[in-house]
Amino acid sequence: MSAEPAYMAVLNPEQREAVIHSGSPLLILAGAGSGKTRVITTKIAWLIEHHAMNPRSILAVTFTNKAAQEMKERVVSLVPHAEDVMVRTFHSFGAWFLRRNAKLAGLAPSFHIYDDDDSVSLLKTILGTTEDRGYLRRSLEEISRVKDLGLGPDEPEEAITRAGCSYDVYRAYEKAKHATGNVDFGDLILMPLQLLTRVPELRERTRQRFRVVLVDEYQDSNKAQFELLRELWGPETYLCVVGDDDQSIYRFRGAEVGNILNFPKVFPGTQIVRLERNYRSTQAILDVASTVVSNNAGRLGKTLWTEKPGGEPPAVACCFDQEEEAELCGRLVVDGFVGTTAILYRMNAQSLSFEKHFRDAGIRFRLVGTVRFYSREEVKDAIAYLSLLMNRNDEVSFRRIVNKPSRGMGAASVDKIVDEWRREIAAGGDFDLLRAARRVAGRLSARARVGLAALLSVMDELSRRVEELPIAELARLMLARTGLYEMYKVRDTSEETSKTDNLEEIVSDMATYGTGPEALTAFLESVALASPLDGETSAEDVQVTLITMHNTKGLEFDRVIITGLEEGIFPHDSSSGSADDVEEERRLFYVGITRARERLLMTWCQRRRLFGRTTEMSPSRFLDELPAGIARTGGEGDAGPEAEFPVGSGVYHEDYGAGVVERSWYSDGAVVVQVRFQSGRVGKFLPKYARLERIHLGD
Repeated sequence: MSAEPAYMAVLNPEQREAVIHSGSPLLILAGAGSGKTRVITTKIAWLIEHHAMNPRSILAVTFTNKAAQEMKERVVSLVPHAEDVMVRTFHSFGAWFLRRNAKLAGLAPSFHIYDDDDSVSLLKTILGTTEDRGYLRRSLEEISRVKDLGLGPDEPEEAITRAGCSYDVYRAYEKAKHATGNVDFGDLILMPLQLLTRVPELRERTRQRFRVVLVDEYQDSNKAQFELLRELWGPETYLCVVGDDDQSIYRFRGAEVGNILNFPKVFPGTQIVRLERNYRSTQAILDVASTVVSNNAGRLGKTLWTEKPGGEPPAVACCFDQEEEAELCGRLVVDGFVGTTAILYRMNAQSLSFEKHFRDAGIRFRLVGTVRFYSREEVKDAIAYLSLLMNRNDEVSFRRIVNKPSRGMGAASVDKIVDEWRREIAAGGDFDLLRAARRVAGRLSARARVGLAALLSVMDELSRRVEELPIAELARLMLARTGLYEMYKVRDTSEETSKTDNLEEIVSDMATYGTGPEALTAFLESVALASPLDGETSAEDVQVTLITMHNTKGLEFDRVIITGLEEGIFPHDSSSGSADDVEEERRLFYVGITRARERLLMTWCQRRRLFGRTTEMSPSRFLDELPAGIARTGGEGDAGPEAEFPVGSGVYHEDYGAGVVERSWYSDGAVVVQVRFQSGRVGKFLPKYARLERIHLGD
C-alpha cells in the first residue's frame, strides 16, 4: 500500500497501536482527555482504507445521539466513502434491528416506541384508575430495571422478584403491550437480545452483516447491553471497545463497571491498550486525579501523564459555611483570570447559595443540566403553598397545589371553586378561595370532598401557627402535613431524582428569615424578586458555569472548583454503607478533577445548613487521599491552652455524651474543636454554636 494517510501522523504511539490492532478483541482503556474519539474514528477509517473493510459491515455504538452524529461526521471527514458505516446508539441500533425483524419479534410493521407517559397510560388501564401516578411510575421504573438486567417476562418468578419487580405486574404489562404490537424503551435492547439468542439463523446472518463491532463509552453499558454485544460477537467478528473504568459513574442508571473490568475474561485473547497521555490538564492536576482514584480496588489501572507545561498547584480551601464558600467562589470568578470557570457540586440543591450570591454580586452565570433553583417544579409547589397561606386569593397558587399531591380534584371541581370565588368577589363580598372551597365541597364527588377537607385542615393548621413558628419550621410542617415531601420522596426513588434535597434546601434558605408573617412575606418577596433572567446568561457570554458532578462528563474548563467536599455530601450519605457505592463516588470525584485544564480548587465547609438546621460537617475522606504537599487554607491555627475548650479538657454533648478534646484550632476567626467521645465517636464542633459543656472527667 502507498504511504500512510495523513490522519495517522498525528497519533501518539499508544493511539497508533490501538488504531492498527487487528485480530483478537481489543480493549482500549482511554483515560480522561487522552483523545479517545480521535482513536475510534481513525480506527474506522483505517479499517476501511488499510483492511479494505466494507463500510456497511462496520457497526459503531455509543450512548448519545449527539456523540453518534459527531462520530459519523468525523469518520466521513477522514474517509468520504464511509457514509455506509452504521453509527448509532445502543437503543437506535435496537430499533433498527426490530424494524427489520418486526414479524419475527411479533411486532406491528410500523410499531410505535412508547415514551414514559404512554407506558403510564397503558399500566393505568391494567391496574385500574385508583392507582396514583407515583405508584405507576415506580412500577415502570422496576420494569425498566429488570429489562436492563436482560430479564424478560418469561423468566422465573424468583429472578424477577429478586430484581425488585412485581412478577404479576410485569407479566400483565408485557401482555397488554404485546397486544398493541408496540414496544417501550427497554424493549429496544431486550427484544433484539432475545431474538439473537433464540434464533440461531438470525444471529448468524447479523454477524455476517457486521464483521466489525466497536463500542464507545463501554464503561456505561448495562447487563442487557453487554449480553447483546456478546450475541453480536462471533468467530469472524472483530470486536473493539473503548472506555475508562475510572469514569464509570452511572451505576444508579444500571451501568455495570464490571462489564469493562471483566472484558478480558469474557472475550478470550483480549489485548489491552492504555491511553494514558492526557492532552487536557497539567501534571499537577493529573497527579491529584491518579492518586485519588488509585484507592479504588475495582479498576484495571492506569496513570495519566502529560507534557503540557505550566498551571498552578491544586489547593484545598476550608470555609466556615456555604455562604463563605459562595463568597470565595465569587471572588475567584472576578479575580481577572480570563479562562472559563466551572463550579461543581454533588447535589442540585447546592446551587442555591451560588445562585443567590452571584445574583446579588452581579456575576453572570450559567446553569447546566437543570433549571434555576426557584424555577424547579418541586420548589414552585412548596412556594405556592406558602403563597396561598399569605394570600388566600392567589388563584395561580391555588390551582397549582389544590390537587398536588392527588386529592381527587379534577379540573371541573377546581373550576367550580374558582367560579364561586369570582362570583362573590364580583359582588363585593369579603371572600377567598378557601372559603369558596368549603362552600362548594358538598357539590363534589366523595373522593374530592375527602381530599379537599384534608387540604383545608392543613391550611387552617398552618394559619394558626404562622404567628408562632420560625418560618423554616412552618415550611417543614407544611411539607409534612400536605404530603408534598412524601410525594417527591417517592418520585426520587422511582425516577432517580433528588427533588427532596431541593425541598430541604428551601427550609435551609428560610432559616435566616426569622418568625411570623412578616418574615414569611420577606422570604416570598426575595423569591419573587429573583427573576429567572437575573444572572443567567448564554454560553457565549458566560463568566462561570454552575454544574453538578454528573453533568460534567465530557466537558472541560480552564478552572474547576469542586465544592462541598464533606462527609455525607461528597461522598453522598446514600453511599456510606456500600464499598461499591463509595468507589463510584470516588470515580465521580476523579471525573470532576479531570475536567480542569489549568487550575483546580477544592472546598469544604465546617458547618452547613441542611433542612433548616445547622450541622457540623467533617471533611470528605477523599481530601485525606490527596497527594502530599497540597496547599490547604482555612481551618488552621492552634487555639492554645487559653481557649475555652483546650486540648485534654473534658466535655459533654447531650447527643453524644462525655468526651475529651483532642484538637483545638482557629478557622477564619472561629474556634473549632475535635472531640473523641467515650463511645469512640470522633466529631468536630464550633463551640460557639454546638451544645458543648466543659466537665471534669476525673482521674
